[in-house]
Amino acid sequence: MTASLLLIIAYSISPYSLLLQRRSSSSINPTIQQPVAGGGGEEEEVLSSEQYSCVSRQQLHIIRSSYSSSKPSPFLLSRLKEYEQRHKRCDPFSESFNRSSREQPEEKEDVELDCRYIVWTPVNGLGNRMLSISSSFLYALLTNRVLLVDFGPDMVDLFCEPFHNSTWFLPRDFTFKKLLRREEEEEEQKKEMPYVASLLQLFLSYDNDDYDKLFFKSETQPLLEKVPWLVLRSDQYFAPYLFLMPCFRAELDRMFPDDKETVFHHLGRYLFSPSNQVWGHITGFYDAYLAKADRRIGLQIRVFSLDKTPASLILSQVINCIQEESRIIILPNATTTSRNRTTTTTTAILVASLFGQFYTELNKMYKEWNEKAGATVVGVYRTNHEEIQVLGSSSHNMKALVDIYLLSMCDVLVTSPRSTFGYVAHGLAGLTPWILQSQDIEDEEQRVKEPACRRGVSKEPCLQFHANYYDTNPDHREPGGPVPVIMDCEDFQYGLKLVNRRV
Repeated sequence: MTASLLLIIAYSISPYSLLLQRRSSSSINPTIQQPVAGGGGEEEEVLSSEQYSCVSRQQLHIIRSSYSSSKPSPFLLSRLKEYEQRHKRCDPFSESFNRSSREQPEEKEDVELDCRYIVWTPVNGLGNRMLSISSSFLYALLTNRVLLVDFGPDMVDLFCEPFHNSTWFLPRDFTFKKLLRREEEEEEQKKEMPYVASLLQLFLSYDNDDYDKLFFKSETQPLLEKVPWLVLRSDQYFAPYLFLMPCFRAELDRMFPDDKETVFHHLGRYLFSPSNQVWGHITGFYDAYLAKADRRIGLQIRVFSLDKTPASLILSQVINCIQEESRIIILPNATTTSRNRTTTTTTAILVASLFGQFYTELNKMYKEWNEKAGATVVGVYRTNHEEIQVLGSSSHNMKALVDIYLLSMCDVLVTSPRSTFGYVAHGLAGLTPWILQSQDIEDEEQRVKEPACRRGVSKEPCLQFHANYYDTNPDHREPGGPVPVIMDCEDFQYGLKLVNRRV
């Protein structure tokens, strides 16, 4: 272990960290094998041959204690412990799983299953995926379901198993066709008895329609309780809308009684511990370039279209943001004096972007500043630049996850509007970011908006596309809404996000 990490590990351990530490003692390495449906004998073999220490889980909670003072509520901790017990009882190695997924139920009582599932399936980029997984897990907590994930080859090497002595992977030989065939047969056999589907597919993505949005009505939830298998396709952070639903509001208020801006912060930290391979890249870069700086600034620059918004315009905006807000960066001539000795305050800037020109120009600019200061006062660093987002690539996702976690270890974050990548980084960090203003693509003069960036209103990610069942207007006090902890996103016109107070 490096010296810088050893110094950080001197911090005290929180109650939440103890829960994470307990889970780290027997984690399954997801890079070796996914479970095979059938249970029984496979469990002992997998758990005995694939136990390993998830290094990031052991170190992250200690490192993070210096970045965030937020603690989960005792009720949330108790619900997480209950969930771990349920997950172990119902995981793919269990008899309950076999009974629930059996193609032909042996007895009528099999309809009354003791384990119900929500299966997450991937869509869009890594940021969207991490946001929708955390939302799915919150829904599983609220409805006493078990979360299973259908990771493809591009994700299986990214994270440690999150649940104690168990797995969240859907078995590799498990197919939804079995359940769909069973549903068709039950449909043919039902007569006068109410029909309950064995499986229901949920589409909660940006392009969902009015039928899909029925999921967000409280009146729909009693019907969903009777469905053993929910298969979810979502690229959205839909957790904020659960706070609008009267059926979940009381439970959520107990889970997050004081700080509504820490929903993703706590759930994301609980679920997403980088695999040993990813963690090695993270700590190697951190120790080499960021650890010794007095201040770490993370710049997350997402460009949706260089044709519509030129790189030069975005670069000017980033520079203006840094220079306008003196709280963001300490200029090179900033020094402190101690006992007749002048000490230069150093700043490390991490540039996370697909496009290399932002790093190149910023590095050039600050090199000139360093020459004037006579010392390396500001260092500019990057881990990679791939130019384009590559969906379905394990290598690309691994590099993206490294950037996300390095950004989350910074003291200050400047993020791009509407970027789920940035949402995940500042959510894991527990920081309220500075958000670059969206540029008007129709502005022929290509002027940088003033101010170039604004402080966000919340640490939480934005739900960009949502249903309209519950009123969020603070002036309308009707049953079922509004909820004071919901407001419009500052970077997305029709989005919603959780806040501790309206501004």
